Amino acid sequence: MSTWPVELRLDQSKTLLTVTFDSGECFSLPAEYLRVESPSAEVQGHAPDQRQIVGGKRSVKISGLEPVGNYAVRLLFDDGHDTGLYSWDYLHELGRDQPQRWNRYLRALKERRLQR
Repeated sequence: MSTWPVELRLDQSKTLLTVTFDSGECFSLPAEYLRVESPSAEVQGHAPDQRQIVGGKRSVKISGLEPVGNYAVRLLFDDGHDTGLYSWDYLHELGRDQPQRWNRYLRALKERRLQR
């Protein structure tokens, strides 16, 4: 991927992370969305059929950001989740595909009778 983040900005309420890339693209990613799409094994599993649908995260906040080398950021959430390393490519993918991913998540919650 050729895009590189030039700014990561967490809003005052700690519920929205805005990522601006050198391509000029800018994505505002809600904490809830980032939490339920965490790249961690806890959420993604070790194979596609192991993916977990995480409910009950409507009020989650981002409590911290930690750089990981020059390729990713670790997001720390106030529910204790902190094992996902969000690569720049993955953050870009989350921004680009946000409507489709979010709708898929909402459908999965409904199917499992889970709440946000």
